[in-house]
Amino acid sequence: MGKKPRILIVDDCPDTHRMIKTYFINDPYEIISAINGYEALHMIEEKTPDLILLDVLMPGINGFDVCKQLKENPATFLVPIIMITALEDSANKIRGIELGVDDFITKPFQLVELKARVASLLRVKKFTDELDNAEKIIISLALAVESKDENLIGHCNRLANYATILAKKLKMSEEEIEVIRKGAILHDIGKVSISDHILLKTAPLSTEEFEIIKEHPVIGERICKPLATLSPVLPIIRSHQERYNGSGYPDGLSGRQIPVNTHIVSIVDCYDALTSNRPYRKALSKTEALRVLGQETKDGLWEKKLLENLTDIVSQKGIEEKVNENTINEYQV
Repeated sequence: MGKKPRILIVDDCPDTHRMIKTYFINDPYEIISAINGYEALHMIEEKTPDLILLDVLMPGINGFDVCKQLKENPATFLVPIIMITALEDSANKIRGIELGVDDFITKPFQLVELKARVASLLRVKKFTDELDNAEKIIISLALAVESKDENLIGHCNRLANYATILAKKLKMSEEEIEVIRKGAILHDIGKVSISDHILLKTAPLSTEEFEIIKEHPVIGERICKPLATLSPVLPIIRSHQERYNGSGYPDGLSGRQIPVNTHIVSIVDCYDALTSNRPYRKALSKTEALRVLGQETKDGLWEKKLLENLTDIVSQKGIEEKVNENTINEYQV
């Protein structure tokens, strides 16, 4: 038997707690309670519930403010919230909807209605949890690729950080930045199907071996395609080896045929590869790496403005500490 869904009641009225707990006494739920918003936020930080029954009018911090904090936090924004309120005016409901409230129930509420709404939202939560776990498994698989080579350890994390910083500099939206982060982590997942003999080879690759390497973007796309939540990331996985002048692979795309988010991941991938040890060569210095990218830009591989922004970023004081900070723990199982 799996764990019982955990429901958190947040209400300053003890009678409401007793009433709801009595309603659900024969249901397979773990019911916990908090008497105010501050206590609720502390409890949620310790252990995330599966659903929250949240009163609006409470002393100290009201239900709207609690909801706002939870929906702005990536760790809790998918937790369904049913707002319990005596306020029937539409203005308050609209405010709740704008903050991300999933459902409303008005006091005094009916047992059957409350149970139905709780059961419905818990079914959705279970489904999103399963999707989240599947996504984390795929990301863990991607991180397993870099663990094959000690020189690659931390590459995905650095890439995610470089790409995030570059995307923010280009003033991309939070949704686009999240796609870029995941794309940076998953870009090389297709290499999981390539033998270590090729991946770790210290001598130049043969023509046949390079053709095998060139298959990894398509394989990576195929691995991630069944999971609908990763569909925005697929273009990055498939096209991260494409180049601005059309000389890349697997599709020979060029210019604006390649999405900007893919260009971002591609150029930071190249920079991090140049400044890291590889089985076939030692790491280049920052200056040497930028010189190589500058020449490649003249040759048409990279967009000039993108390289200029990357150059600004890697020239910042303390950038190494920022890009080496572990920021992908939340994706791992």
